[in-house]
Parts: sequence; structure tokens; C-alpha cells
Amino acid sequence: MFLLDVEPLDLGSDVRSVGVDLVEEDENREPARGSDAARVWSRLLPILAGEKPWTLDFFSHLDRVRDFCERHGIAFREASQRSIVIPAPQPKELEMLIDRFQNETFGARAGGALPEADSDLEGELAHRGLDAYHAAFPRYYFCGVCNFEEGSLVLLSEKISAGEVIRRARPALGDLDVKIDLPN
Repeated sequence: MFLLDVEPLDLGSDVRSVGVDLVEEDENREPARGSDAARVWSRLLPILAGEKPWTLDFFSHLDRVRDFCERHGIAFREASQRSIVIPAPQPKELEMLIDRFQNETFGARAGGALPEADSDLEGELAHRGLDAYHAAFPRYYFCGVCNFEEGSLVLLSEKISAGEVIRRARPALGDLDVKIDLPN
């Protein structure tokens, strides 16, 4: 069984954020990894975006990402020389992507001007990695830092709260073996 901890984070006065951690529900609380964890994350990301368009942003190991997408027929866009955008992959594609790349840190974003390109942000991702989201997140419903190797998703957002994450996650994850909690 997994435990999904959802809580507001204090990353400074200029950033509103929510931390979402997926851990094993045992005394060690190790980060959840593997295909079962990928299934949880692949359900959670689209439900958090709701009806808003969303993408995944990759800025490292691009040859592997490109090759994987081409082999599996997953649509992607080369946003810059050093970033790839994958617009709203289908559920099975998303699960495969997360399972394959859960050892990498990558981004997700929803809303804003999507599905149109954001050349300023996409160029900054290539240079600064996910630190580029710091200046850009107010333009989006959320920008997310996906560090699934550590069982972590950090949402930078002025529009989605920890309570809203929990409200959306419960029905989406109801048939999986996941307990959802707001830590003290």
C-alpha cells in the first residue's frame, strides 16, 4: 500500500506551492517507485490539470526521451535545442513515460497559453532546468517539478491548494491501493 502525503510548502514569500509525496506505507516510508508508482503518478497529473491543456517538459537525456517517444508513437515537440515538450500524453503513454523516466527529474505544466509554445520558458528550461518555473508559474495553472525517483511532485501554483489536490486525487486513485493524507 502507498501513502500520498499532500501538504503546503514554504518555499519563500514569492512562491505558493504544494508538496505531494508518494511513499510506501510502512515504518520506513521509502519513496514509492516502479510500475505501481508510475500508475499512481500517471493518474494524478492529468486529474490535477483538469480540463486545462498540459504538458511534460524534458530538458536532459533528450536523446533517450526522443528515441522512446519515436519508438512508442508518442507525439512530442522539440521546444529548443535542449528541451522537449510532450503535450498531454494519453494515459497509457503517460504511464510508460513515467515508468521509463522516473529516475529523471522533469517538469509538468498546465493552463496558461498551452497548447501554444512558450518560447521564453522553454528556452529558460534548456538553460536553467526547472528553476525556470520560478518566474513562469504565475502564468500557469501550475508548474510541477517531477522527481518521482524520490517519490515527489512539487506544484508551484497560485491556483491549486493542498486541499484541492486531495479533493481531486481521492476519486482518481480510489481503486488503487493508495491512502491520501494531509500530514500534521
